[in-house]
Amino acid sequence: MAAFLREWREYRRFRRLSRTARHIVLYAESGQDWHHFQPIVAHLTGVLGEAVCYVSSDPADPGLHQADPRIRGFCIGTGLVRIWFFQFLQADVLLTQLLDLGNFDLKRSIHPVHYIYMFHSLISTHMADHEDSFDHYDTILYAGPHQAREIRRREELKGLAPKRLVAHGYHRIEQLLAGRRDPPPVHGDGDIHVLLAPSWGEQTILNSCGLELAGVLLDAGFRLTLRPHFQTRWQTPEVIDRISARHGGNPRFRLVEQMGESDSLFDSHVMITDWSGAGQDYGMGLEKPVLYIDLPPKSRNSSWRELGMEPFEMYVRDRLGALLAPARLAEAPELIRRLVRDPARARENAQALRRDFMCNVGDSGPAGARAVAAVATEIATTASAPAAGR
Repeated sequence: MAAFLREWREYRRFRRLSRTARHIVLYAESGQDWHHFQPIVAHLTGVLGEAVCYVSSDPADPGLHQADPRIRGFCIGTGLVRIWFFQFLQADVLLTQLLDLGNFDLKRSIHPVHYIYMFHSLISTHMADHEDSFDHYDTILYAGPHQAREIRRREELKGLAPKRLVAHGYHRIEQLLAGRRDPPPVHGDGDIHVLLAPSWGEQTILNSCGLELAGVLLDAGFRLTLRPHFQTRWQTPEVIDRISARHGGNPRFRLVEQMGESDSLFDSHVMITDWSGAGQDYGMGLEKPVLYIDLPPKSRNSSWRELGMEPFEMYVRDRLGALLAPARLAEAPELIRRLVRDPARARENAQALRRDFMCNVGDSGPAGARAVAAVATEIATTASAPAAGR
């Protein structure tokens, strides 16, 4: 009850703002969203001089605790108050990374609001997510041109009204590019640092073969850092705990569950993953090889083949590194050695993929901010214009 009352007070505080103060509203599901939003917010409130309302369901979200007076923060939780917020929102635009608007309990407002979706990875639109996950937004800020092609193809196939598509980009890879450094030199197996960073869910590495794979890597003499997806700790914590209990005493094993931690990314020589977008971030941002365990695709859309377009997360795997069947885990050490010995291939492939599959490399934050501000201004101007003939 105390949490509900806090969230209700925050919601009432938001509603008391003038209508013009709710010109641009951002909604974040958790604090994990902030590092994607931050470059856009910084440009909106800085260069463009806009004020924004930052609404989050996570009280620990850094976006709620900014010193900038142009950023007003409101925490509305994940329950009934959030449903009311969405149902009765009055704003010119809402920018969000929330999937499936209108498909479950969070609906479009009964008032006119322009909804802008911003991608927070390079994965395709038609396999990992529901078939209609993006249907109810007005504008899409896409990270790569393949996402725009997929959305347009679905619109054509299903007879949907065309959305406004704006080239945005992907800040996470830009961030990794700017901060990358060479890992320590490799003189032998004991120097090779492997980062195990799978996705979450039943058909992923930790749930299907994580304990065996960790043993194979450590027995080969490698250093191993396990970096599970934060959803794994919520959904199936036992798969993390089993590996930690077995190998926690090994000085070459480390468990990292802080999403903001970066040393394991920079200091490792190779990543092992499955269908996680982390592999794309690592390979394209740090220009290092990725070993993909070839588990069944992570798909929430059984009809993804209808588009006739290969998903990016499928296309990219052998270009960023190599594939390995889960029945052949014993071959992982030798495959890792070969990948680590050929860093030039990883660099060349990463550069080609960034060129072909990323928008506005180095300028995604300003590009996204300009797009949001332009849409918000257009909506506000249209709403305030006198009706024709009056």
